[in-house]
Amino acid sequence: MKSSTKSAAFALVLGAAVVALGLIIGFPMRSFSEDSDMLKHPLVAAARKEPMMTMGPSGQDPALSAPLASVLTAQKWLNTQPLRPEDLRGKVVLVNFWTFTCVNWLRTFPYVRAWAEKYKDRGLVVIGVHTPEFNVEKDFANVTRASASLGVGYPVAIDNDYAIWRAFDNYAWPALYFIGADGRVRHHVLGEGHYDQSERWIQELLSEAGSAPVPGDLVTVSPKGPEVAADEQDLGSPETYVGYRQARNFASRGGVREDAPTLYRPLPMLPLNWWNLAGVWTIGGEFATLSDSHGSISYRFHARDVNLVLTAPEGHPVRFRVKIDGAPPAADHGVDVDAEGAGSVQDPRLYQLIRQTRPVEDRTFEIEFLDPGVRAYVFTFG
Repeated sequence: MKSSTKSAAFALVLGAAVVALGLIIGFPMRSFSEDSDMLKHPLVAAARKEPMMTMGPSGQDPALSAPLASVLTAQKWLNTQPLRPEDLRGKVVLVNFWTFTCVNWLRTFPYVRAWAEKYKDRGLVVIGVHTPEFNVEKDFANVTRASASLGVGYPVAIDNDYAIWRAFDNYAWPALYFIGADGRVRHHVLGEGHYDQSERWIQELLSEAGSAPVPGDLVTVSPKGPEVAADEQDLGSPETYVGYRQARNFASRGGVREDAPTLYRPLPMLPLNWWNLAGVWTIGGEFATLSDSHGSISYRFHARDVNLVLTAPEGHPVRFRVKIDGAPPAADHGVDVDAEGAGSVQDPRLYQLIRQTRPVEDRTFEIEFLDPGVRAYVFTFG
């Protein structure tokens, strides 16, 4: 996202026009929305390939302390008792907006996790604000399970009603807000990247708040699986939703029949960045549900990684098989698949299905489900 307000506004208008014309195919993005890769639900705002960075002077209007106060209104918390004003008074605070199925946040998380650990004894308080995109992310048990699995150890405020999101005037996942000991937002970053600059801001704010300067060394992280940064040079496929509210480039014959079990038949050949279903599926607003014992999804893609957000019926894992160009993935399997392409959907989350070791080219991905009831939400690529 560009740092200029005018250029960001121009990008919004241009992006909306492109979407209206149905021309976005293979357009790599970082943060996404209900209407396009450039706009993120539920507030209409830009989130381009380049993250947005802003800096404000230390003497901002006192009203800017209101966003921080909104964090304390969260109705539920993880990893802590509800925070109070005295818990934050005089502290440097990093507020991180996230939602557990978002690959963009997952790729930012190793840095946030490392900063929380490194600077906790110097006065930094990291707060994750979990603001859901999908209904499945509103379930407190799901957020609790995902936080534990991912290793989110810092306090998490549950923001199902978007009250904190609105108070910060936020419009992207992930988003980082750097708040000084004076309680005012001093910097923020939307999207991935600029980790060195972000850590230097933390160091500056901590030095300003304390009696001694904070050393300028930077963290080193070792991300794994979907936390690894995207291969931007070879990222030619966009985030693609499966639910009809945001779906595009659906290639099965007859198109989408909304909210009704329908037998879909695949095309023999898919154009790049088009996808289709095979079997009996019910396509809803947020996701498609497999209504039969077997069914599959295919996607013609160009990227190193293929990820898919999936859920299974409670207590009933769904087995699947993955192929790439009609064969088991072998060395190109993701962390949630073995070399033969086998895996299973259990917890609701993002599943990394392909990570290519060979040169990235246009390829066809297929996932066949061997049990009913799976829900497919959104493809992301890296």
